[in-house]
Amino acid sequence: MSANASPSGHQPTATYDSAFLKACRREPVPHTPVWFMRQAGRSLPEYLKVREGIPMLESCMRPELVTEITLQPVRRHHVDAAIYFSDIVVPLKAIGIDLDIKPGVGPVVERPIRSRADLAQLRDLTPEDVSYVTEAIKLLTAELGGTPLIGFAGAPFTLASYLVEGGPSRTYENAKAMMYGDPELWADLLDRLAEITAAFLRVQIEAGASAVQLFDSWAGALAPADYRRSVLPASAKVFDAVAGYGVPRIHFGVGTGELLGLMGEAGADVVGVDWRVPLDEAARRVGPGKALQGNLDPTVLFAGPEAVRTKTREVLDSAAGLEGHVFNLGHGVLPSTDPDALTRLVEYVHEQTAR
Repeated sequence: MSANASPSGHQPTATYDSAFLKACRREPVPHTPVWFMRQAGRSLPEYLKVREGIPMLESCMRPELVTEITLQPVRRHHVDAAIYFSDIVVPLKAIGIDLDIKPGVGPVVERPIRSRADLAQLRDLTPEDVSYVTEAIKLLTAELGGTPLIGFAGAPFTLASYLVEGGPSRTYENAKAMMYGDPELWADLLDRLAEITAAFLRVQIEAGASAVQLFDSWAGALAPADYRRSVLPASAKVFDAVAGYGVPRIHFGVGTGELLGLMGEAGADVVGVDWRVPLDEAARRVGPGKALQGNLDPTVLFAGPEAVRTKTREVLDSAAGLEGHVFNLGHGVLPSTDPDALTRLVEYVHEQTAR
């Protein structure tokens, strides 16, 4: 079932006619819907207050806390969709990978995967492993009413890069060395991660998520030929695994201007675009039959209200001919962003695009 089909038994009917889901399905909308990657998080003082003293991974496993954090930007900014508060390494932690999110560094893996024997660390993910996710989403959908909730997961390539490198990297030398030097091991690693990721998304959809986004944060490090050969099959497997639910599937990466067509080809209904490629050019690269999401440079929000309006108008003008457009930043909200600038941005997009 595609995202254009009637809502399945799993899709919350209260959200089906929302501006966000209509835009994802490339249907007429009352206004261009807006949400922001990392809208729930460090830019909000209320987030810092409730997270005080609680490690990141622990905060992702407390349903009431996840619910509160996810709702905060909906209350404050009046965005058109909420995104589930979590982290891309949560499913890896849930299956027993020894990792932690270190402040100022990011996810650090105790035993990186460098050999075939290391694959044994990657067992299947079951709903019981992430029962706190199911509980949190049920709490959230009850509170959100007609506002859609976006579930999310890290894409196989980005998860593999963390696992092979042992943490964040600028060069991805170990991951790429495996991809080029032992393509069979690399393919098996990504295939296992695709199964884990698909299981994590299924849990979120079955609990009530109205759409899902696959973050391939590091895919921009790849040449198109390498992406097609060594990454696309695993991402396609994830999208195929959740296709039957009929919820929109969004695919986003950073620095992926050269990969936009391939990312759409992997099976997404909506392709996220960072700020480097104008949306009309992105539409040409992606081809027909896909909505686009994006793509204001997050740093514009530091330039003052007039500059924000000018640059936002450029994005909206570039999106004027699209089949479907979800307004977003070209990457996540930066921690020092003024929350009021985000609130004003939502208001401006709604006002400028009211039909």
